Amino acid sequence: MTDDITPSHKGLRAIALFEAGKGAIALLVAGGLAAVGPDALQHRVEHVLARFGADADRFGTDLLDAITPQTLHIAIAVALIYAGMRLLEAWGLWWHRAWASWLGVIGAAAYLPFEIYALWHHPDWMTWGVFLVNLLIVLVLARDLYRRRAGG
Repeated sequence: MTDDITPSHKGLRAIALFEAGKGAIALLVAGGLAAVGPDALQHRVEHVLARFGADADRFGTDLLDAITPQTLHIAIAVALIYAGMRLLEAWGLWWHRAWASWLGVIGAAAYLPFEIYALWHHPDWMTWGVFLVNLLIVLVLARDLYRRRAGG
């Protein structure tokens, strides 16, 4: 049996893999936060601040005080929700579902104003790269939706 995937399906599948990767990373982050716990996380943040020469007592006190069991649980929940959304979108794009294209185009387009703002203030290669990848995702998904509406 041959795989007769059209070029537009290949674009959707590439975005699906990208979104699945983001979902997998979010799952790893949630698992890592759950495994580490607030005390060890505070210690590691303190270590990173010291490594960069920041005075943890002056610079990082608010940050370190914000790492509590409650805020860690919220961060884990947010990471799991984000992972679920990305993985659901990836599944839908892989199987060429219209709702997934809508979810993806709305989600990706929501970041564009912030990325334009970042480009305005910090026009480096990384900011341009993130902006262009996100813009490409919006264009591919919008094209998919347009083709669906046009019937072809």
